[in-house]
Amino acid sequence: MHVISLKIYIDEAREYSKIRLDLFQKGFLNMKFNKVGFIGLGLIGGSIAKKMKADHPDIHIYATAHHEETVKEAYREGLIDNDTLLPLTAFHDCDIIFLCAPVQRNLDYLSELKDIIQKDCYITDVGSTKTEIHEEVIRLGLEANFIGGHPMTGSEKTGILAADKTLLENAYYIITPTAITPQSDVEDFREFVRSLGSIPLILDYKTHDYSTAAISHLPHMIAYSLVNLVQQIDDDNETMKSIAAGGFKDITRIASSSPVMWQNICASNREQILVLMDKYTALLSRLRSYIEASDEQALLDFFQSAKDYRDSLSLPSIKTESTYYELFVDLPDETGGIAKVSRILADAGISIKNIGIVNNREFEEGILHISFADERSRSTAKELLDAQGYTTHLR
Repeated sequence: MHVISLKIYIDEAREYSKIRLDLFQKGFLNMKFNKVGFIGLGLIGGSIAKKMKADHPDIHIYATAHHEETVKEAYREGLIDNDTLLPLTAFHDCDIIFLCAPVQRNLDYLSELKDIIQKDCYITDVGSTKTEIHEEVIRLGLEANFIGGHPMTGSEKTGILAADKTLLENAYYIITPTAITPQSDVEDFREFVRSLGSIPLILDYKTHDYSTAAISHLPHMIAYSLVNLVQQIDDDNETMKSIAAGGFKDITRIASSSPVMWQNICASNREQILVLMDKYTALLSRLRSYIEASDEQALLDFFQSAKDYRDSLSLPSIKTESTYYELFVDLPDETGGIAKVSRILADAGISIKNIGIVNNREFEEGILHISFADERSRSTAKELLDAQGYTTHLR
């Protein structure tokens, strides 16, 4: 893994996130999008489309989807130009096409689009895995047209009705160019991502899949396995279920994610997940040997190494010895937004233990993360912010 180079990308991206540039309105964007196509128009595709339409009201957006009602709803909102499902041939003169369907469907769409699109049309996707689609792009000879994309944001809600133009604000948006993507196109696409309010990170597609497998996919496999283990070994009185508290619930919360989605992710990123599961199994076996041998120093070193690395993570949800009560708030990206929330809570005498922006929200909700010392403070804060029109989420 290229840890140093990845850290440089992230540091650079965070620096850019401090600069609010509306690149569409200021005309810095070299990619000229007059006609935009969306194949699939759910939460992510719909949110991108809404942001583009808000910034460029005159842009022409055409979309098709699995359900005709999705298209009709988008048309009623004034988001797209068509009010019925479209054949792929209708996208022949698009400047850019967003593939926002499940990965396997996107692969089929690529094959159909090859002989339809213009020579200078861009094709991008929003999938959470990249190897399969890049390999298909290579096989089809579409490397000059394709730039992969992965907006690391999401919501427990789905569909066009849940789409929001602010969903991508301050979220990481990973860009995976092909081997022959011109650097000028990469830079232009990075500017486009910034215009969405997102933080662009440029990665090789294999590095992307290995990294996301480590920090997202493997943890989900562990969470699902741990929950299944407890379910299988619990007694008839469900003692374990009854006493399950903070630690267990924290580490297994992500096991409440969509089973279908994770079935698809395991299929599309199978190789990397298996490699990392083998590494994790080996590490767990080593830990088991330390416990079996009562090797106190090895155990201490093992735990201390993990603690040091965990404490070094620049995520706002770091927990040390104290239990924090977390609240997540949807926050428009505007000057003084965090200060306004802080002032509302301060005026009510509510003490904040930690506050910060969540940049990777792929399986989370809420842009602003706030930690409190007790449940009473969190509950009061939620009531105050809800009353002020903010959308809040509990974990």
